[in-house]
Amino acid sequence: MLKRYLPILSWLPYYHKRLLGADLLAGLIVTVMVIPQSLAYALLAGLPAVVGLYASILPQLVYTLFGTSRTLAVGPVAIIALMTGAALSSVAAPGSETYLQAALVLSLLSGLMLVAMGLLKMGFFSNFLSHPVISGFLTASGILIAVSQLGSLLGIESSGFTLVERLVSLVPNLSAANLPTCMLGVGTLAFLVWLRRHGKSTLRRLGLPSSIADLVAKAGPVIAVVATTLTTWHWGLADQGVNVVGDVPAGLPAFSLPWADASLWRALFIPALLISLVGFVESVSMGQMLAAKRRQRISPNQELIGLGATNLAAAVSHGMPVTGGLSRTVINYDAGAQTPAAGAFAALGIALVTMAFTGWLYYLPIATLAATITVSILTLVDIPMLRQTWRYSRSDFSAMALTIVLTLVEGIEAGILGGVTLSIALYLYRTSRPHSALVGRVPETEHFRNVERHDVETVSRVALLRIDESLYFANARYLEDTLYNLVASRPELEHVVLICSAVNLIDASALESLDAINARLKDSSVKLHLAEVKGPVMDQLKKSDFLDALTGRVFLSTYAAWREFAQ
Repeated sequence: MLKRYLPILSWLPYYHKRLLGADLLAGLIVTVMVIPQSLAYALLAGLPAVVGLYASILPQLVYTLFGTSRTLAVGPVAIIALMTGAALSSVAAPGSETYLQAALVLSLLSGLMLVAMGLLKMGFFSNFLSHPVISGFLTASGILIAVSQLGSLLGIESSGFTLVERLVSLVPNLSAANLPTCMLGVGTLAFLVWLRRHGKSTLRRLGLPSSIADLVAKAGPVIAVVATTLTTWHWGLADQGVNVVGDVPAGLPAFSLPWADASLWRALFIPALLISLVGFVESVSMGQMLAAKRRQRISPNQELIGLGATNLAAAVSHGMPVTGGLSRTVINYDAGAQTPAAGAFAALGIALVTMAFTGWLYYLPIATLAATITVSILTLVDIPMLRQTWRYSRSDFSAMALTIVLTLVEGIEAGILGGVTLSIALYLYRTSRPHSALVGRVPETEHFRNVERHDVETVSRVALLRIDESLYFANARYLEDTLYNLVASRPELEHVVLICSAVNLIDASALESLDAINARLKDSSVKLHLAEVKGPVMDQLKKSDFLDALTGRVFLSTYAAWREFAQ
């Protein structure tokens, strides 16, 4: 039981020097790589840059205790930062003390929700976020984040959390773009794009080993940070209008529990819930994918507890909402992390930087961080997925398209809520009209197939009807109509066999419909039979009076019913 809630006990007793060496190296690499990201994502949320560093220390240490993934790296991520900024801007002015306090309340609320969901084993709740909705949301968010960074890349003011708001604030100020900022921002952007696409192959052609070339290519943001910071310092670009990070407070954060009035908690409740769900889906998806590569496994319900604990840690250490990040996790995995200790070493490395080296960040251009965000976030714009969904399912594409449009036009909350609502509505519509098929016997076999698709044997006085959906309140009446139409169109019918091989559930509404069907067919001198009823469904039926009133029989297989009536 203790290992269940403290997964560290499953690997720490077996820790040895080889694992320590691998985790130390991975922790060092992650420390260097994610510092620019942490700063950038805090600024994206409208928070001071140092908040991103705070959110990368204690939350990662806590995840080492409670997380089940061996390689997941926890901290600020782009999507959650954008959602955080949108939520906080609705309750306070950016830069105000209330804004900072609201960020801590948001982290606390998210943490409490995730822990509660984990204890209640509600990992399934994330299933309401269908893949097309998530893909559409990520695509729209990638576009929004990229557009939001244009102002920083050009050195002009921009504001808002929808595409229209951003463009309206940007366009009038284009003439005021700062030339040195444009050169730094666009140059960094071009360098990072080139390095990501061609860096590794170019370095290998120059004679570097594959592993070194890959590391240098991934270290592009670090190289850009160092180069542009030195350039800004040496040429005094801060005095020429280039916005820099400025003073970053040194030292670790003071620990305190955030408090606020009840109205702030109520205002942030829904945003916290959405941040929790999106963060959980992103984190668990990444964790499961990497765990499968090493034949490991993670526990979604324990991950809820682990991620909840990390957000509680962020709340008490002046951080911001966090989750398992795509880019930092991939860096951690590729660097050879073997256990969650690698994340702990990275957190300690970031803590050391926060205590002793924040002065080096003074001349770091905001445009460089904007370029870093833009390059990393555009990978979320999934054009191939849009094309595939369009070809495969127009209804799923409609949910994806609605999510994209609402996210861009109305904001993040509207986008994800609209997408989820439409997905559920489409599911209810599809299952309210379940596919059914009259089947016949494939000659000389015990197999049965759709009479409209195959050349099969049938008997006029028997109808074998396969229902390809569970029976519940939304489709119970549709089943009644289907059977009544069948009986009305075939006066010679004496037996109707419902084939229930695809039925995993019969709820109370469907049971009532079955009772009505049984009585109606009895009045028409037609017997109702069931075949291939699954065990759990039969267990439920036995708790009712339906089987006693059934005019026909329950057959183990369709072939058994065929043998009974086809003679």
